[in-house]
Amino acid sequence: MAACPRGCTPAVRLCQRLNRLKTLDDDMMATSLKRCLSTLDLTLMGVGGMVGSGLYVLTGTVAKDMVGPAVILSFLFAGFASLLAAFCYAEFGARIPKTGSAYMFTYVSVGEIWAFLIGWNVILENMIGGAAVARAWSGYLDSIFNHAIQNFTETHVMQWNVPFLAHYPDILAAGILVVASFFISFGVQVSSYLNHIFSTISMGVIVFILVFGFMLAEPANWSQKEGGFAPFGLSGILAGSATCFYAFVGFDVIASSSEEAKNPQKAVPIATAISLGLAATAYVLVSTVLTLMVPWHTLDPNSALADAFFRRGYSWAGVIVAVGSICAMNTVLLCNLFSLPRIVYAMAEDGLFFSFFSRVNPVTKVPVNAILVFGILMATMSLIFDLEALVQFLSIGTLLAYTFVAASVIVLRFQPEKTSDKGTASTSPNPNAEPSPAPSESQNITEDSGELKQYESFSDKLQLVERQKTAERRGVGQLRAFWEPYLGRLLGDCEPGEVVAFCVLTLIVSSVSLCAVVEFGQKQLQLPLWSFTTLLVIFSLAFVASLALIWIHEPQANSKTFQVPLVPLIPGASILINVFLMMKLSPLTWIRFTVWIAVGLFVYFGYGIWHSKEGLRELQPKDMAARYVVLPSGSLVETVQSVQPEGQMDSAPHMNPSDNSAAEEYTGNR
Repeated sequence: MAACPRGCTPAVRLCQRLNRLKTLDDDMMATSLKRCLSTLDLTLMGVGGMVGSGLYVLTGTVAKDMVGPAVILSFLFAGFASLLAAFCYAEFGARIPKTGSAYMFTYVSVGEIWAFLIGWNVILENMIGGAAVARAWSGYLDSIFNHAIQNFTETHVMQWNVPFLAHYPDILAAGILVVASFFISFGVQVSSYLNHIFSTISMGVIVFILVFGFMLAEPANWSQKEGGFAPFGLSGILAGSATCFYAFVGFDVIASSSEEAKNPQKAVPIATAISLGLAATAYVLVSTVLTLMVPWHTLDPNSALADAFFRRGYSWAGVIVAVGSICAMNTVLLCNLFSLPRIVYAMAEDGLFFSFFSRVNPVTKVPVNAILVFGILMATMSLIFDLEALVQFLSIGTLLAYTFVAASVIVLRFQPEKTSDKGTASTSPNPNAEPSPAPSESQNITEDSGELKQYESFSDKLQLVERQKTAERRGVGQLRAFWEPYLGRLLGDCEPGEVVAFCVLTLIVSSVSLCAVVEFGQKQLQLPLWSFTTLLVIFSLAFVASLALIWIHEPQANSKTFQVPLVPLIPGASILINVFLMMKLSPLTWIRFTVWIAVGLFVYFGYGIWHSKEGLRELQPKDMAARYVVLPSGSLVETVQSVQPEGQMDSAPHMNPSDNSAAEEYTGNR
């Protein structure tokens, strides 16, 4: 900032405030919440978040309208795409066992305002998702009683005809959300027990569907007479994969629960892998059974499984399926009501959201204020909004969160370890790090060239000055030694991790450009073939070149916790898939997303930026530290210098007159 011309300093300061990173304590296992969740608890939460109403509704809808029996392949492709995102969440959940999920991961590696916007959108996604599932739960239960609840409400309570609103207030949906919020406020163990019960019943019903369904299977339903296995071709399979992708979005509840896990370093990756594998297996096998029991083109999209058993003459089996469907929806409701308040709590704890939501009940060890307030808001949405209007809001926030988490994995993998001046916090997390020894007269600072070095004594300094001249080691975020002779002049002067951060930005921009050309190039934009091909080649090369430039840098070698394999390839592929799916969303969804972002920016600049704990930490009085400075001549001078927050310019060192003579004497001796 000192070299910045007059007039730009406020802008630079604002940019620094918007992009400041969260400082994590060394002991990341410390928490005001209760660590009591086992690997089994997290696994069942993940299964409950993914295997919900989609299993009973989505399978029939996609099979009949989009894919046919090849819905099996659609679920396999969607499961693989979700696995890429789940890898990224598992690494962060193990390295940063803090609640907040995508918000926390983005705050640690990308910046404050981006983290706030991700958290702001995830809040909306969870509210809409919970309200939509409650409406579906109410409608499914009402259909069992021949819509008696709806008829009574319209006749004796009220009804209205307003766009985007339901025809009648869904009191049943609002009631189940209020009751669920009440139970969740009793503590994480109560939530876990309820999820165990409903998940066990749901999985038992799924096993019943598979066993009895395969007994009724007729391979002729996949024959050419009925349209064949893939009547809509490859395009139908890919379109179905984009829809089936949203069946797996519930796995992030595992990362949200990492602050309440007993051993998150092991439990989070294991639970993520097992739950995603179980969910994918359930979707694939149930889709197989469904399309083998009855011809795919005769399926009932609203209740495909129950209707299939009814048409085969086993109406009693439809009752069992209905029970399983209600239990599965209960697990999704619990997962939404479980993860949403914890994201709100994490944002409030960091000062970016109202502090009222950061209060934790001393008995139950849960953020009761956030649970009750947002549970009531979710119930209000389910009371008045139509299910279709709610579903149209979904998806974009989740896909954006997946994109930022994948980018954060790359940034953090190639980011050098940064410790705070007092040695009490870190922006590069390592939950298993050994505690640093207590400093004696002064503390050691990383031996990066060009910085002031700090040592405990003159003897240490004399040894390390000579060692510094000979010990040249490639640090994290720097070019690999093999590429140094070829690209050292071009990239060697950049700060560690700087080139990687720029490449990640290029990766996202090239992904957006490439997907926009593929999706809109020939239809909406009507580009000529040569222009379409040229743009595809340019943006594809930019994407591949960004991955290559990231790969030639040194990553962190941390094997204590789970790490995403094949970085940056897997996170890069996840970014590309998420951006492609976002391009397929309707324009109305993007308009609503823009409005919600504008509201979020108003909240951030009106409250969050002024109450951010990272901002308040920067305003704290600066400490003083004594350092030995190596002059160009090789001599030593002791200086007294204020220790400033990272990212700010250090003030000019002040010479200590009483020690200056000692330094000069030492210089003369040399």
